Amino acid sequence: MPVYVQHEILGKISDVFNADALWQAPGMSLFARQPLLRDLLERSPREQRGRDPTRCFAHVTLMLPQEDVDDDRHLTRGARVRDLADSLAALHQKDFGDLLKGDEVRYDVVGAEALEPGQVHVKFGHAVYLPAPAEKPLYMVTASTDSAIWKAVCPVYPHQRLALLGPDADGASHAVADWPFGLDAAILLINDGPDGQLEVQVRPKDGYECQFDPLSGYYTVKARGAPTRLLLKVTRTAPRPPAVQPAAAPAKPPGVWKTRALEPAEQTAVPLARVLGAPKLDEATYAPIAQQRVSLAALALPRLSRYRDTGATTLNVRLDRQLAITALDAAITFAVDADDALHAITAAGRQRITAPASFTPVDARVVKLDCVAPAMADRYSALLHLPNPPALPVAGGARLVFGRGAPMLASLRVLDGAGALRSDSDVIENADRLGLSRKAFSFEVVEGGYQVTRLSPTQALFHLDAQCAFVASIDDDQPYLLPPGHHLVAGHYVLRFDA
Repeated sequence: MPVYVQHEILGKISDVFNADALWQAPGMSLFARQPLLRDLLERSPREQRGRDPTRCFAHVTLMLPQEDVDDDRHLTRGARVRDLADSLAALHQKDFGDLLKGDEVRYDVVGAEALEPGQVHVKFGHAVYLPAPAEKPLYMVTASTDSAIWKAVCPVYPHQRLALLGPDADGASHAVADWPFGLDAAILLINDGPDGQLEVQVRPKDGYECQFDPLSGYYTVKARGAPTRLLLKVTRTAPRPPAVQPAAAPAKPPGVWKTRALEPAEQTAVPLARVLGAPKLDEATYAPIAQQRVSLAALALPRLSRYRDTGATTLNVRLDRQLAITALDAAITFAVDADDALHAITAAGRQRITAPASFTPVDARVVKLDCVAPAMADRYSALLHLPNPPALPVAGGARLVFGRGAPMLASLRVLDGAGALRSDSDVIENADRLGLSRKAFSFEVVEGGYQVTRLSPTQALFHLDAQCAFVASIDDDQPYLLPPGHHLVAGHYVLRFDA
């Protein structure tokens, strides 16, 4: 892989703010001194023809010992840092003016904790870019290992051609937090300008692969033959320039209609069975009858602010690595706090989220978080769709009851006693007490679907269609027909009734 970032640590510098001491050593003792900044730029040109440099790098980052930078900020308000950057830029322009090809020389001086006194870390190269004072980013790049916790990586500016992402800031232009790959791996961002699309490549190509998921809106970088992965999201911050409309083609003169001979009518192809006759009775195909069952399709995350008198402060919904509800060892947790804010929690940390959103905490099915309809928004914050919905068969010919105190479908009440709800006294409560009556509703299989009857006058019931879109609120105790494949919301539970 080419060297996209040149970096070198200069040592034994008596005064790290002395531009002349960093730029070039005095005298002609070429073999008795270490290479300094001018030598490094000369030995590593941006472009060359044969052995002759034709263009040099113009953007350089200097890292000084953090203690020296702090002292300068305290004593001179950063004047020595600014003077160093201006002096080096002037020396750069003076010695390499004919190799700049119109590029503006820019220097950035920052502090680094890892450097010892007298050391200066120099970085420049194809993937080192310093923005102009008024230049705004074209893209913002964030990374995640679980699609829930996203951490900022770097901006990409309109005139920035390349950026190299890696495990540390020495060999790369930007370090990625929680880098999951080895030291040999790198991610290259290629920017062809505001009119193009940012390109993402991985190096080495034979060890890693990169794919873009248009539905999720991020790149997935994986090590070949291993589950290790990194998710990369590129967000455009500046609008695309309007497309230039091509000039209208000159109008063609009206055509002349010509009469053509009539051709024989084309024959329509007929399936072979239509020609040979209907199939025999013993050749008929029989389809299985759909099983009557109820499944837990989603969880309706409640607004805990409605239940302040209970002392409830947090509701946690935990999913394991198979994306099933669990009480321990969660791969991702969705939390609702007392102010109705939603958070995603993983091993990488905790982050505020809003619906709609989607998450892939492991290489498995996507976890989707949807908004709720306005008619339900006073009770619920979002709908959390379960990738692996648990289901139970139900028998016809009997009226069954669902509720906090009913044994029927009890295994679908996954938040009952799972330690999901926590109160202000740090006592684990039964989450089903929030919004679900002991006897919420009854149901039975009838012709055309399920007949549902509300059993408690305080129980809120909502009818959602097969795609979980809002249909109606069930506000009375009269029997209500729920079509097969539709959903009923009671408490936290979004139940799908198949018949």
